[in-house]
Amino acid sequence: MANQFVTIKDFARAAMPRLIEHLVFPNLIHKDYSDDFAARKGDTIQVRKPVVLEARDFDPDQGVVAEDIVESTVDVTLDRIATVDVGIEALQGATSIDDLTRVFIDPAAAALAQKINADGLQLYRDVYAAVGEAGKTPSSLADFAAARKQLNLQKVPVSGRVAVWDTEADAAFIALDPIVHAEKSGSTQALREGSIGRIMGMENYMSQAVKYHETGITAAQAVKVNGKVEAGSASLSLIGSALTGKLVKGDLIKIGENTYTVTADSAPASGNAISDVSLSPCLPEIADKTDVTLVGSHTANLAFHPMAFAFVTRPLPAPGGVESYVTHYNGVSLRVVRGYDMQHKREMLSMDVLYGFKTLYPELAVRVLG
Repeated sequence: MANQFVTIKDFARAAMPRLIEHLVFPNLIHKDYSDDFAARKGDTIQVRKPVVLEARDFDPDQGVVAEDIVESTVDVTLDRIATVDVGIEALQGATSIDDLTRVFIDPAAAALAQKINADGLQLYRDVYAAVGEAGKTPSSLADFAAARKQLNLQKVPVSGRVAVWDTEADAAFIALDPIVHAEKSGSTQALREGSIGRIMGMENYMSQAVKYHETGITAAQAVKVNGKVEAGSASLSLIGSALTGKLVKGDLIKIGENTYTVTADSAPASGNAISDVSLSPCLPEIADKTDVTLVGSHTANLAFHPMAFAFVTRPLPAPGGVESYVTHYNGVSLRVVRGYDMQHKREMLSMDVLYGFKTLYPELAVRVLG
């Protein structure tokens, strides 16, 4: 690099606050970070789930009922590394940390954050509760009310509720007068700039990384349950007068008043039937030939409590024989490495983050279809 006084530590310390500013989804959910040990991609660690307690009415005759505090854990695989890598020659024109920030640090932090946001919002596939209509963009206060109602029905704690909307919903919402005048809030720049405002007890944000879910079903008519389902089952079979394609992870099906998410891709339909469709949550007893609605492709906006999901990071180890520096802040660990690529005979600068996401309590979230 042209300026020999700019160190790897300078890079890391300049990049970390910018990375935090660009994150949206990870800043809205439960974070788990520890610098006790370095980890590698593929490592599985145990994360404590946030404790959930129940408030009861006080009965003066019976007295209080003590609740046990049970801390459970969940396995999280650190299966993601977001990385940005450039050749040192690309930075030769930079003569100061300000130049390096402009040509590399800011764009790299934004790119890392975009990938991390996008990976985290894939968790929509674990969320089975849904409101709205597939293919119809949320565009009115009624959509906020529907999300709020569903969260209330699921007994989601009122404090801390948030929602993340796609760009189409954001464009519709910001034209609404009550939202134009809503107070903007947020703890980081990305949250402030993406804030739609606090509406109906939820802090609402826009993210360009909200996912569009595409079903694997290509045709479906008169779909019904194929065979009686016993209470507690986690799968069922379907049959229809015209049923082709397959169900994919994240597809939604409705049976009566209940909605379920498909937890694994099914086999392709054969003879207008699909067997052994894995679903969550567990099913009640369902009679043979009960009507089923297959929800179509949709944008998966999310309304949720922060405890619904977890963002887990651990520091990456320092590679041997090269210059590197690891920094962490606000539940995120960032590594910067300067090394030599022998295969291509060039010096490289790398910035990367090791992380994993996990759904902790899917009952604390709802999809708002668009």
